[in-house]
Amino acid sequence: MIELDGNSLSIEAVVSAARFGEKVVLSKTGRENILRGRTCLEKILESRKPVYGINTGFGIFADRSISEEKSAQLSRNLILSHAVGTGAFFSEEVVRAAMLVRANTLAKGFSGVRLIVVETLIEMLNRGVVPCVPSQGSLGSSGDLGPLSHLAMVFTTDQTDREEDSGLACYNGQIMSGKEAMGKAGLERIILGPKEGLAINNGATFAAAIAALAVYDAGILSDTADIALAMSLEALLGCAAAFDPRIHGARGQDGQIRTAGNIRQLINGSSLIDSSARVQDAYSLRCAPQVHGAVRDTLSYVRNVVSREINAATDNPLLFDECQAISGGNFHGEPIGMVMDFLGIAVAELAAISERRIFRLIDAKLNNGLPPMLVENIEAAGLNSGLMMPQYTAASLVLENQTLAAPDSVHSLPTSGEQEDHNANATTASRHASQIIANAMTVLSIELFTAKRALDLRFKIDPGLKLGRGTMAAYEKISAKVKSADYDRYWKPDIDLIRSMVTGEMFRVKFD
Repeated sequence: MIELDGNSLSIEAVVSAARFGEKVVLSKTGRENILRGRTCLEKILESRKPVYGINTGFGIFADRSISEEKSAQLSRNLILSHAVGTGAFFSEEVVRAAMLVRANTLAKGFSGVRLIVVETLIEMLNRGVVPCVPSQGSLGSSGDLGPLSHLAMVFTTDQTDREEDSGLACYNGQIMSGKEAMGKAGLERIILGPKEGLAINNGATFAAAIAALAVYDAGILSDTADIALAMSLEALLGCAAAFDPRIHGARGQDGQIRTAGNIRQLINGSSLIDSSARVQDAYSLRCAPQVHGAVRDTLSYVRNVVSREINAATDNPLLFDECQAISGGNFHGEPIGMVMDFLGIAVAELAAISERRIFRLIDAKLNNGLPPMLVENIEAAGLNSGLMMPQYTAASLVLENQTLAAPDSVHSLPTSGEQEDHNANATTASRHASQIIANAMTVLSIELFTAKRALDLRFKIDPGLKLGRGTMAAYEKISAKVKSADYDRYWKPDIDLIRSMVTGEMFRVKFD
């Protein structure tokens, strides 16, 4: 059970709720925070002083006063007018992650919403109501206005309660109107009060939600990459010297030291390592700790930023104990935009160096005695293409990643009559980083598949060979699912199967 208090939500909890359906509750602390913030809002309303977003218009209309009697219409109009996203819908896990993060943000108590707003979001998560949210159209500041408005349409309403104004939602595997989905789940749609519309849609919540899932998956990739490297290193009869702890200690980079240690652990006991006459390997093997390690260090930094962001108050204005409403810019997505650019670049490099190892494994001039394209029966080469095409796929994905990894956070266009004159592009950065990670998952799966086949051929040449203890464990896991073949066959199901093993964390090991 995940308890929301506004301050202690973890990336792992986001994954558990979004991906695996773990139940969510509002903690006692979260409840007290929300009630405190609501009391502040009510005192501000009683004072009748003009406060942005509470009794004024939005953006360039901040100088327009709105009466308290029209506050519900103000909030509802904000949601309806801002729900103009486009493109394919976000995946259900992304929307669920965003719902969780937004509920946690509101549970900090700085937004002035009623308990029912947060409780409704939580019950939607627990009962499986998932709004259909278009994935394009957010600048990441003033937060994810469009995506969050599409989300809000499903559980908010007005006196007319029109079904066509309720958006779309998925419930029990079927897409229907938001009104119908909420009804079937036994949930009431709510009429928003003062500031509540702005509190729901103002903040880079979708960017942060995508980022949380991406950080988790990048962690899986980082461990998998070390295993793939170890298998390729053994298949290519690589040299151990490049992983000597003295080398990495001399540089002092934490991720590099850790990766080198992982490889030593994985190849320990191998009879293939250092069995050739080479004194050093190509960069894709020899410099892998420096590349994989830099990814680890980047991921560590990104994880810290994202962990803070999913526990951040990100709407505007924020309400504080003195019942002051202070306007600022916490909705701006720059922190997430930048780190998602960093993560995308890092993971793109992880895939790029993996593809180079795939290429070496299938090239007879580079693979130290293995047949070209790893064709099992050399007499049938030409009749069989071997693993020629999986490398094509890996190369294509690496090239795509090189385009996707171009930074998004450096791009900005002004909006709202120049009031919002610098935007973060954070949600696009998160989407691109997520796609890079998905592509890298496939590239690394192809490397595992290719290295496994190369090791099959090594064993065929010499059945007495020994793999390292860690490498052998990975090889056996793959071999239990993917059988050897001495002829061309439909390779894609095997690669997809390995990819499902990667995403299912079957290659996560406890490194010393």
